[in-house]
Amino acid sequence: MVSLKRSARSLRAFLSRRISPDVLKIGVSPRIFHPQPDARGIQSKTLQYLEQSVAHWVMSRDVLVFMVPTVDKDGLLHRSNIRVADYARVLDGLVLQGGADVSPGSYGEEPLRQDWAGDRVRDVYEIELVHEFIEAGKPVLGICRGAQLINVALGGSLYQDVATQLPESQRHVTDEYEKNLHEIRFAPGSGLARLYRGLERPRVTSIHHQSIKALGRGLKAEAWSEPDGIVEAVRGAGPGYVFAVQWHPEFHHAGNQGALDCAPILEEFLAAARGA
Repeated sequence: MVSLKRSARSLRAFLSRRISPDVLKIGVSPRIFHPQPDARGIQSKTLQYLEQSVAHWVMSRDVLVFMVPTVDKDGLLHRSNIRVADYARVLDGLVLQGGADVSPGSYGEEPLRQDWAGDRVRDVYEIELVHEFIEAGKPVLGICRGAQLINVALGGSLYQDVATQLPESQRHVTDEYEKNLHEIRFAPGSGLARLYRGLERPRVTSIHHQSIKALGRGLKAEAWSEPDGIVEAVRGAGPGYVFAVQWHPEFHHAGNQGALDCAPILEEFLAAARGA
């Protein structure tokens, strides 16, 4: 009984905490579920959502997370005056989460297979988000698809399918999902090398069949997979903070000795958001 009362008091104290007015507000771009042919009920609607693990990873440092839904200026019911630039002005930073393939059409190619056609609608929106946040001087962090999208937004290109176009590479996606790990190496003197001084060949999650090909404008590679040399992290060389990783830091749980501790990456991003 005493333990229950103590737990209740702790819960009340937690719920009654006041959030500081200067707490960071971080936007996360949504995954988009498009209505399926002949679907009924909720599957007949367009859905925009966050993957819980991404939201909770960002929230682990006591920041407020907001999903940034697409802006519909020509809706059937209400015409919106909200612009993407308004989100960039109000929020302190942007995280691009994983999800559907980036469309080859977004970097001037035709899909090699129809099921690699990607989500052009999401691409167009996220590319605008990236440019608006960069223009506003706000930091941008990309995860998996987010790394690929940032690269394309800055004029780069992708391998549509690693296994097909780089047949000598190791497997970068398997049925093991987040349990599929491989080693990476850091570029000497890079931001990652400074964050993880003395760490050699850490292991990261690998859940992707596309990857960065030609680097976008102002981007430098900071990590590659071992032993096949696939680009695993990129950083913007300009005055603002633009950084992206091909792996999934939200799956690198604290205390997991088998995977890279990704807390320093989150803390670096949030530090940039505080200084923006």
